[in-house]
Amino acid sequence: MQCQYYQAIVDVPHTWFVCGILRNEDNLVFERTLETDPRILEFFVTAEQEAEFLDLMHYFISCGYLESLQKMENRLCC
Repeated sequence: MQCQYYQAIVDVPHTWFVCGILRNEDNLVFERTLETDPRILEFFVTAEQEAEFLDLMHYFISCGYLESLQKMENRLCC
C-alpha cells in the first residue's frame, strides 16, 4: 500500500503534545522527527485516513503547534 507523505515544522515545545495526540489515534498516521532537524516532523498517512489527518493538522496549525504542513513525494518510495 502506498502512503501519502507530509512534512511539518513543529513549534519544538509542542513536539511531544502533537506526537502524543497522533499516537492516541489508532492507525491514523505514522510520525517521526527527522534526525537532521528535530523541528521537522514527517508523516506517513494512508489515503483512507488523509482527510481526517488533514483536519487534525489544520487544527494544530490554527493553535500554533505547527508552523507549516507540506505534502511531498514519499522519500521512502522506490
